[in-house]
Amino acid sequence: MSNLEPEAKIFACSQSEYLAEKIAKEYGIPLGKMTMSHYSDGEFQPSYEESIRGLRVFIVCSTFPNADNLMELLLMIDAAKRASARHITAVMPYFGWARQDRKDKPRVPIGAKLVAKLLETAGATRVMTMDLHADQIQGFFEKPVDHLFASTIFLPYVESLGLDNLTIASPDMGGSKRAYAYSKFLESDVVICYKQRKEANIIDTMELIGDVVGKNVILVDDMIDTGGTLAKAADLMMDKGALSVRAICTHAILSGGAYEKIEQSKLLELIVTDSIPLKRESNKIRVLSCAPLFAEVMHMVHHNNSISGKFIM
Repeated sequence: MSNLEPEAKIFACSQSEYLAEKIAKEYGIPLGKMTMSHYSDGEFQPSYEESIRGLRVFIVCSTFPNADNLMELLLMIDAAKRASARHITAVMPYFGWARQDRKDKPRVPIGAKLVAKLLETAGATRVMTMDLHADQIQGFFEKPVDHLFASTIFLPYVESLGLDNLTIASPDMGGSKRAYAYSKFLESDVVICYKQRKEANIIDTMELIGDVVGKNVILVDDMIDTGGTLAKAADLMMDKGALSVRAICTHAILSGGAYEKIEQSKLLELIVTDSIPLKRESNKIRVLSCAPLFAEVMHMVHHNNSISGKFIM
């Protein structure tokens, strides 16, 4: 490292420390020291226990609910700014509130835009994230955004399965672009599920567009929440003649009865990253770490190297 180049340090929010430790190990430096003071009413205050003056700081924090994770990240960014850090990068493997990327009905907020403004106001000079729910969220920021794709992690695993008659599927119309990207790389067919919801997380009807008879199907999506869509899609495809159905989902939110739905469904396997910690283990869930990807890109960013080579598709 050049004497003129500021040192980089990696810190973590409380709920993302498990991932930050992996990233720091892959990067080749120890995780930075900090403490979190808690008041009896629930208020908390972060404190860096080492100097970060003039340094590049990476703060690892997936902002899944509850809102404490986002608030903790904002306070850590503000503290780093006031401690005279030169660069402050918010490393958000999972960008929470991303589903609120537009007004889909009157009198509702655009939560993703609000989060972007909060991060910039707090003092973030760069944001690094993975598989945003909507690509256009990058446009909510005035600062640089490194939007990484988990396909870099998933595609080598899919290829290692050596599946014949492979078909890529999207569980809804909104994910068709992602499904087509995977199918182009893997030179496979594509099918799409068309669904209608009664309300959030509750599916009314689902239809299949395309043929899955005699096919090994892999569903691809950016996140799995209650698991209702994927479980229903898997059952539908098996009933339509598929040989097997797997699912790839970057962010394992897995709320409500998601674990039970996955285990009771006809899904053979659910492959996810560790952007969000699993609440419990399941024989059907395989976790692939995103730590090597983030560590490598963080190293490239710190040394002002191009990261375009890390985008498989």
